[in-house]
Amino acid sequence: MTKKTIAIIGGGPSALMLAAQINTEKFEVTLFEKNFAVGRKFLVAGDGGLNITHSEVPQEFIQKYTPNKFIKPFFELFNNDDLRDWLFHIGIETFVGSSKRVFPEKGIKPIEVLNAIISKITANNVTIKTQHEWLGWENENLLFKTPTENTTVKPDYTIFALGGASWAKTGSDGSWVNLFKDNGIKTVPFQASNCGFQINWPQEFITENEGLYLKNIAAACGSLTKKGELAITQLGLEGGAIYALSHKIRTQLNAKKEADLLIDFKPTLQLYAIEKKLSNESKPTSDILKYDLNMPAPQIALLKTYLSKEAFLSAEQLAENIKAFPLKITGTAPIDEAISTVGGIALTEVNTNLELNKMPNHFCFGEMLDWDAPTGGYLLQANFSMGYYLANYFNTSI
Repeated sequence: MTKKTIAIIGGGPSALMLAAQINTEKFEVTLFEKNFAVGRKFLVAGDGGLNITHSEVPQEFIQKYTPNKFIKPFFELFNNDDLRDWLFHIGIETFVGSSKRVFPEKGIKPIEVLNAIISKITANNVTIKTQHEWLGWENENLLFKTPTENTTVKPDYTIFALGGASWAKTGSDGSWVNLFKDNGIKTVPFQASNCGFQINWPQEFITENEGLYLKNIAAACGSLTKKGELAITQLGLEGGAIYALSHKIRTQLNAKKEADLLIDFKPTLQLYAIEKKLSNESKPTSDILKYDLNMPAPQIALLKTYLSKEAFLSAEQLAENIKAFPLKITGTAPIDEAISTVGGIALTEVNTNLELNKMPNHFCFGEMLDWDAPTGGYLLQANFSMGYYLANYFNTSI
């Protein structure tokens, strides 16, 4: 019996998990990657420490996604504990850091994790063809550009894992989107996510404070609050505490061209306790902020820069601003500087098995679909979960 053929286009985490898990006794599988090697963005993401997933309990984990109903079936089949167990069985032990994020054990480099996955794929008898850039369709065949010539392939099933539109240096530039639009597939414009956000700082403030951090704070946009720290940049603010608010901020920016950010400089103290300390008339206000409230210089500088003299010297008004300091966000960092993007193929274009409704036997998954997640291991987890889910679908239902 002749095996059905599958072409996987793209070599990111979702595609790698699919290639590692798909049953090659049933299918002849080839993975096509346009770069010299697979997993390039995976390696870049690991430069500061490869945050593979998060240790959060599943009920809370799934709530981090937008829309979470879309990610839920993939995550329920292959959750964060399953991923850690899967990695363990291919030789990669993991640990939970102080932030509750999950990393490879100390000493294990990102390239070692990637090589372990590639070894699993190789052992699974999947063919990997690098330097094969997908150019579109030619008479229903897949057309690829290679270093020597263009070539065509006509598989029984095509699975696209083309990534989003950030970090173009890794090959993830979203240029593929028009190929789908030309075939009647609805797409959503790419937007930056998990990125820095623009604030029009007064020049004097940014000159003195660029590169400094707002530590141990809580940032809020709308109903969502995230504790952590923020880096003060020439553009505005970046860091984990604001990345987690990306969806809320982007929604406001799209609606009214600006977004409202509130910063709680002392999330562990109640308003009345702060106001009580500030009511001590025997000390200068700046000394109370610095010594009694242990506020670092950048936070005090923000208060002095934005508040009137009267508000700064009013215990009530100053306390209110310490607990809810307002800033206006006016834009995002350039999309190529974003950790991830939203946009791409509209979710209405795929069925529950990630098959394109208008193009039978063609599947899309990973970051090329229009879903969102914060940093902290959630992005990688969803991609791995989708790859595992799709492999399971092919193994059991086709």
